[in-house]
Amino acid sequence: MKMVLSQRQREELNKAIADYLCSNGYMEALEAFKAEADMPGEIERKYAGLLEKKWCSVIRLQKKVMELEVKLNEAEREYNAGAPTRDKRSPVEWIPRPPEKYCLTGHRAPVTRVIFHPMYAMMVSSSEDGTIKVWDYETGDYEKTLKGHTDSIQDIAFDHTGKFLVSCSADMSVKLWDFSSYECVKTMHGHDHNVSSVTFMPSGDYLLSSSRDKTIKMWEVATGYCVKTFSGHREWVRMVRVCSNGSLIASCSNDQTVRVWITATKECKAELREHDHVVECVAWCEGSTCATVNEALATDNRKPTYQGPFLISGSRDKTIKVWDVGVGLCLFTLVGHDNWVRGLLVHPGGKFLLSASDDKTIRVWDIKNKRCQKTLDAHSHFCTSLDMHRSAPFVITGSVDQTIKTPGAEERPSQARRCGATSYMSSSCPSPTGHFHPKSGFGEIWMLRGQVQGRWRLLLWLCVCPTAPNPYF
Repeated sequence: MKMVLSQRQREELNKAIADYLCSNGYMEALEAFKAEADMPGEIERKYAGLLEKKWCSVIRLQKKVMELEVKLNEAEREYNAGAPTRDKRSPVEWIPRPPEKYCLTGHRAPVTRVIFHPMYAMMVSSSEDGTIKVWDYETGDYEKTLKGHTDSIQDIAFDHTGKFLVSCSADMSVKLWDFSSYECVKTMHGHDHNVSSVTFMPSGDYLLSSSRDKTIKMWEVATGYCVKTFSGHREWVRMVRVCSNGSLIASCSNDQTVRVWITATKECKAELREHDHVVECVAWCEGSTCATVNEALATDNRKPTYQGPFLISGSRDKTIKVWDVGVGLCLFTLVGHDNWVRGLLVHPGGKFLLSASDDKTIRVWDIKNKRCQKTLDAHSHFCTSLDMHRSAPFVITGSVDQTIKTPGAEERPSQARRCGATSYMSSSCPSPTGHFHPKSGFGEIWMLRGQVQGRWRLLLWLCVCPTAPNPYF
């Protein structure tokens, strides 16, 4: 199709071509061109270098258009499939999808926190009704209620072994529970107001709590003594979280700031200010997420190498911000929620962020492209908390509607390449003896189940082929 230019456009193009010929020394061609184009007189300076600029702009825009077309096609396939396209799907790309697998009821007040057990097929919820409930996430069965607090429970957390559970409450106490016996083994007092958040240090020897009394306290698990107090926030400290090596602590507050503390010295390493309202939640971005954050900041001409550590924060200003703690800089902001952001987590695969909000939704954010990839209408009331299993396709959410839901997740069959067999890694009927139970296929898929705390649990999958040199786990 022939492009039609206006008279003015033709004149500007001719002058730009003439300037190009002149600047490159093509004088004979220039004179012939000016004669044929009927272009007398000198060429104005404003046309200097114009042709080269236009040419480079066209190439750059063409490249950008091609990239956007690829992203658009990929987004269309993801939208139609409801998740990353099947040929690319892997465990690191599991994301929640409707409908929920289970909707668990039992609490008599809003659910404040939901978490997975790090070892067993269990999840735990806390509520403003002052109780902690234990559930089997594979079957949706209710297991146990822990009672001891006299007011709303604000937060709960496991140590890395799953042996101990810690809880905090508006009754100003922190309780330590032996999860094998479900007994409260220690109650720690020291805060002067509502205790809003708790977490274990990576070693499991200490735990941290934050409170409305504007302080963060470190407690020794063995003795129950407070060994350190971090002071600096000017209002209620909403949440405290520790990085994987335990050297840094992040906290957020009603004073609209995020603070990062050096664990050893109690010194405030950074005070991060860009939110316009109360900061409700924080989470560390570590491991493969660091590379994804740098990819998100890359441009055509520049590939940044921010060293981190990176941190994300969610606020009542309805935004999520990603920070480089090392330089105290907000790298980018994710906008999309229509109400307070109440919960955040980094996807185990490092490519996504998941957020819970008072707009009743759960959102999945593509970090690299800085966009919301999926929105789930999760509850009939505010979503207060969410968690994702580190190795299985399970997500749990809690809400003011007093329910806990387990949205499904896009799952890919595990490929037993050594045996040539394909089997979904899902639980089946419990073995009455607790021994190996065969699953048919090319070669054999075996499942080991045993009793843990009086219930049958999936302990191990094993794929055995008579012709393979070694079994495939």
